[in-house]
Amino acid sequence: MNTIDILLIALSLSMDALTVSIIKGLSLKINRFKTSLLLSLSFGIFQAIMPLIGYKLGSIFSNYISSIDHWISFIILSIIGFKMIKDGIIKEDNIDNDISIKNILLLSIATSIDALVIGITLPLLNVSLSKSMTIIGLTTFILCLIGSYLSSYIKVNSRNYQIVGGLTLFALGLKILFEHLHII
Repeated sequence: MNTIDILLIALSLSMDALTVSIIKGLSLKINRFKTSLLLSLSFGIFQAIMPLIGYKLGSIFSNYISSIDHWISFIILSIIGFKMIKDGIIKEDNIDNDISIKNILLLSIATSIDALVIGITLPLLNVSLSKSMTIIGLTTFILCLIGSYLSSYIKVNSRNYQIVGGLTLFALGLKILFEHLHII
């Protein structure tokens, strides 16, 4: 496997995080760059570390992880999505532009579960673990920073953002679940 193959894997793995970054970026009104940087760093770090965890623990837990990774992602994204929908319907004022560390960490985990599974396969593909981690982490970081920061300049009603963002996260969770169940 060459560098281009690893880059294609990195691009594929980063799509979930990019989608979430764009959605989160829509709500940013102040501290756009700082918040986008924090979000992107978290996504990039988790995407880089998960293959290492998968690589190291894969032989022990591969059957368990690969069989439930889609459920974990679906549940986390659904919970966050439904909370966003509820907040968009119930809240009368603008959404708070502060993105909590807890929320960022949950989203980072949810969007990087697939990277953990990829880590399990890296020894079989005869690729450098450090090279793979670096490419995956940097690709995710760069895409998420661009997506989050640029989307923060789009003007939308924040209540609508909450609802659309929540629906999108739920749909993303369903997509992950359906792909792993071979429904789509």
